[in-house]
Amino acid sequence: MTSTLLIVQFALAIILTIVILLQKSSSIGLGAYSGSNDSLFGAKGPANFLTKATMALGLIFVINTVALGYLYNEQRNQSAVDSIKTDSLIPATPITQTEPSAPAAPTAAPVPTVPENK
Repeated sequence: MTSTLLIVQFALAIILTIVILLQKSSSIGLGAYSGSNDSLFGAKGPANFLTKATMALGLIFVINTVALGYLYNEQRNQSAVDSIKTDSLIPATPITQTEPSAPAAPTAAPVPTVPENK
C-alpha cells in the first residue's frame, strides 16, 4: 500500500510542477512553448482551468502526503528482527554429551624415589 502511494506521490509532484509552470507569469513559464493557449482552453485562456487544476492537484498531494505519513508511522515500531524465527537458529534444548570428547590422559607409573644420605 505504501509503495503504491509513494509512486502516486512522485507522479503528483511531477504533474503539479508541470501545471504550475504552465500558468501565465511574468516570463510566461512553459506556456510559451505550447503555442496558442486560447484555442486549447477556451476564450479566456488557461488561467481559470490551470488555477482549478493546481488547487485540485495540490489538495490531492497534501492528502496523499498525510496518508503516507500515517502509514509510515504505523510501521515505525515494526522491525526486521521481530520477524526472525529464533527456533530455527537456536536449539530448544541444550545438547549434552555423555562421553568426553577427548580421551583421558594416561596415568604415569609412580616414579621411585632415591633415598637421601644424611
